[in-house]
Amino acid sequence: MEELVSWLNGYVWSPILVYAFLGLGLLYTILTRFVQVRYLKDMIKLSFDGGDSKAGVNSFQALMMSLGSRIGTGNVAGVATAIALGGPGAVFWMWLTAFLGSATSFIEITLTQVYKRKIDGEYRGGTPFYIEKGLKLKRFAVVSAILLLIVMGVLWPGVQTNTIALTMNDAFGISPAITGILIVTLLGAIIFGGVKRIAKSAEIIVPFMALGYIIVCLITLSFNFSQIPGAISLIFTSAFDLNATFGGLMGSAIAWGVQRGVYANGAGIGSETFESGAAEVSHPAKQGLVQAFSVYIDTYLICTATACMILITGMYDVKPEGMEPVTNNLGNVEPSLYTQLAVDSVLPGFGAAFLAIALFFFCFTTLLSYYYKAETNLAFLRQKLGIKSMWPNHILKIILMSAAFYGSIKTAAVVWAMGDLGLGALAWVNLTVILFLTKPALKVLKDYERQKKEGKDPVFDPAKVGISDAEFWEKEYRQTEYLEQEERRTISS
Repeated sequence: MEELVSWLNGYVWSPILVYAFLGLGLLYTILTRFVQVRYLKDMIKLSFDGGDSKAGVNSFQALMMSLGSRIGTGNVAGVATAIALGGPGAVFWMWLTAFLGSATSFIEITLTQVYKRKIDGEYRGGTPFYIEKGLKLKRFAVVSAILLLIVMGVLWPGVQTNTIALTMNDAFGISPAITGILIVTLLGAIIFGGVKRIAKSAEIIVPFMALGYIIVCLITLSFNFSQIPGAISLIFTSAFDLNATFGGLMGSAIAWGVQRGVYANGAGIGSETFESGAAEVSHPAKQGLVQAFSVYIDTYLICTATACMILITGMYDVKPEGMEPVTNNLGNVEPSLYTQLAVDSVLPGFGAAFLAIALFFFCFTTLLSYYYKAETNLAFLRQKLGIKSMWPNHILKIILMSAAFYGSIKTAAVVWAMGDLGLGALAWVNLTVILFLTKPALKVLKDYERQKKEGKDPVFDPAKVGISDAEFWEKEYRQTEYLEQEERRTISS
């Protein structure tokens, strides 16, 4: 099984895909005139927009759901794996991937909002939706939904539960099987409650767990404050083969920095489009800016803190694939445990326990987001096939919980390989699709900029922008216009 998945990954994760992420991100950065820099103030302000939504979630809840998906294994174990396989220089390429990826994220999330719709009384949107309406490729949209369903429901859950199981076993000696049973029980209790319960759980858990993790990171870094400049220097010199110890690893640093960077922030692969499709906003660009900002939070805050802790404490090995180990101080320790060891080296007896608990919450909210994404794709397929019964949703829940338990008892190498395969497959589809939908996304940005210059709170009318098949917004704008007319009549009378 592991050999087959590794063989497939060799084709899926070719250098072409790695540079496609960087190239497309650079293209969107130029075409949007650095939207991720120009609208930083709007990004922050819109991210904390509250309020209630009867058919969806507000921007803050969507942000928390998305961060719940992003802040997890990718930010802790993923960063450690990038360093283990690509050296410290991989962190620089994670940073660059995030900066360029925030522009890519703006494009894909804006498209998600443009082509979203209401299904079973709830807002839904994502890659299959903009493939169907934007590209008008209905069959391809169905294939995309099936692929996403497989990745979210089968291939990715095991990565999260495996990390939880490893850290719980290391910190408390709890059997992976027992951890798996606990996860499945809690997971079932929440996902059977629907999207509102998932959003509410993320809204409560994500800020709490992120703040706790950052505090521990700051404590760990404060004990080694004088070494931080050296760690930053090591990252830059290693990224360009300027460091004697890690010379010759630039290719691996780029490959693993981009791959793990994308896994951490999700920009460009379409996995983060679904929470944003549920957000209720007055203009698609608003949610695009919110998600662009979440890429910054994910990488520059969480990933950087993790990387610095690992590097300044020296709790890492660099063992590139197909090469002799550059450093091998820790022996056969799984990279997933590097962060745990780093904190424990500064706070003995506390680090392992805290990281195990923090990772439990990180990874658990990610599992919740996977179910939501999978359910959204299933809703798309049910609508296409005319299935009104809810039995497919119950089957999905059982499959996802089974995959979660399977991941908790398997080796890390197997589940990470499966996760990478799913990541690469999604990327090939989504990057190609959004490239062909660049024009409508840029039209939406131009409309947002025009209304902002006029001093308005932007409201989206697809007819004025020249975008067709944006069914939700066509109805929404007509309804808003009707209510405004009624209000004017009432005032005048």
